[in-house]
Amino acid sequence: MKHVEVGPDGARLGYVELAGQGPAIVYVHGLGACGAPYLAASVREPGLADRHLLVPDLLGFGVSDRPASFGYTLADHAGTIARLLDALGVRGAHVVGHSMGGGVAVLLAQQRPDLVARLVLVEPSLRPSPRPLVEPYSEAEYVRTGFALRLADAGPQWAATMRLADPVAMYRSELALGAAMPVLDEVLLGLAMPRAIVEGELSGWLADDPRLRAAGVPVHVVPGTTHVMMLEDPPAFARALRAALAADAAQPVGVAATSTAASS
Repeated sequence: MKHVEVGPDGARLGYVELAGQGPAIVYVHGLGACGAPYLAASVREPGLADRHLLVPDLLGFGVSDRPASFGYTLADHAGTIARLLDALGVRGAHVVGHSMGGGVAVLLAQQRPDLVARLVLVEPSLRPSPRPLVEPYSEAEYVRTGFALRLADAGPQWAATMRLADPVAMYRSELALGAAMPVLDEVLLGLAMPRAIVEGELSGWLADDPRLRAAGVPVHVVPGTTHVMMLEDPPAFARALRAALAADAAQPVGVAATSTAASS
């Protein structure tokens, strides 16, 4: 575990780095998650085990600091990942973003295309959505009572990492996925680097998106899984991720292969 200063008041972002070959794979986790626990099993699979891997925890989550003055918007999080990569001298990374981390990755690629050579989005947050578990609360109310209710509703896997999160970070990050969130569909489609989608068969919604097909963005489906496919079936997720990261990611894998289009 290492740390780099990236935020206000000397806030440090924690990350795990595994040495290996090729461009760095940078994994950006989702809301209430941590990087390493979600990815640990998959990165031991063939084709990923020998890769250079950077797995940060976003500010407010996991082993990273929790600065009270930080905004915790998608753009704020993207800025801290950019500062991490700058500090480490990483350019041309293969950035993998899951859920909220997918939205962070899109903004990182838009703001700093020099840092991102390939973008893989795992069931990404691309559009504003209702946030009924935070919107009724003020920040103080959420910290006092709402966060505990959120944990109780999260289920054992998500709660295991969410309980490590700062309640203020959870509140501001989730609220930033609501009405104030930018619509990122067109941003994604306008990016110049190779892009791919990975989604679980039982929860995905992008495999038949006509705009993705028209833009040549392949969708790789992990059979029999939901939003947390990397926990439910690490080998299958690793196969989909390996395909999405390949130099030629044109051919989708999984059950939706016939409904998705050729490469960019």
